Amino acid sequence: MTETLRRMCWVFPDRESTKALAMWHPFFWDIYEEVAAELGLIWCRHAPDAVTVDGLETGKPQVFHEGEPVTPEDTLFITALYSLPYQAMDIFNQYALYAVLEQLGFYLPFPPGLSPIANDKLATLLYFADAPIPAIPTVRIGTGRDTGKYGYEVALANLTYPAIVKPSGWCGGGGVNLARSSEDIRGLATLAQGGDTALVIQPYLGDGTVDYRVYVIDGRPYPHVLRRTPEAGSPVSNASRGGVMDFPPTPPELVEAAEYYARKLPIPFFCIDFLHDGERFWFSELEPDGVIAPEFDDPARALQRDMIRARFSAYRKGHQRWLASGGALSFNPANLGPVNP
Repeated sequence: MTETLRRMCWVFPDRESTKALAMWHPFFWDIYEEVAAELGLIWCRHAPDAVTVDGLETGKPQVFHEGEPVTPEDTLFITALYSLPYQAMDIFNQYALYAVLEQLGFYLPFPPGLSPIANDKLATLLYFADAPIPAIPTVRIGTGRDTGKYGYEVALANLTYPAIVKPSGWCGGGGVNLARSSEDIRGLATLAQGGDTALVIQPYLGDGTVDYRVYVIDGRPYPHVLRRTPEAGSPVSNASRGGVMDFPPTPPELVEAAEYYARKLPIPFFCIDFLHDGERFWFSELEPDGVIAPEFDDPARALQRDMIRARFSAYRKGHQRWLASGGALSFNPANLGPVNP
């Protein structure tokens, strides 16, 4: 089949600060663009309002990206939901645009119907409830005007302390706290009340818990994982919170488990995060657009570039299969179809 894909566009809320942009561009955005160019593709990142649709003529919609006509044959959109606090006002715009693009017949490597499952940490764990690696026991509570009535405490009777408390839909280690009593949870819940932020609460696995990110590309685990080790005294291993990154070979146990996750989530690219408490692995969360981080000890960033190249090639192959299948809708995760030909 003739290759027609020309452009990959990330639908990403345009609310980063100048400091964040200065950090994230050299960290991964710029390299995404470079690797895409090596593959003969245009890479771009725009807010939802960059897409305009002329639907005046029934059955013949025209779609424009930054004023340029685009079609399902030449453009794919990355539609993983972003919901950090400063992106909250964009959540509906993201969801609405994802639905419009899907109805227009565009190939979306991460279908909109999966966004709620991926974005909420407990929804993710429930979706993978029969996974070969156990999920971290989790309580989910909503916050709002009646948070101070502590009605959520009915679900905390069997919780052990210390416990990790974090937003149910954020990423990057943001908002993660260690609670040593129910009183700590009360304080954190009332703070979360300010933004109606739902929380998840999990038993703390202990100091030195290491985070392993497995990159699943075209249905197979990449040979190296992103391992994040927390700094002394920190309950969070993310680099944004002082964690140290390295890229060891993917542990055999996680290679074996990846087959289950790929079968359960047959899309071209996603990341699965696991925590290791020193004795065993625990399934932590799903990242459909997880960062492919750089190995700073290699100026050429060969591993990062290879992984990005594999990811984008998987998108291209997925796009080809999508066109060959007639571009069927994919709202139901059970109907996504196999990743590999």
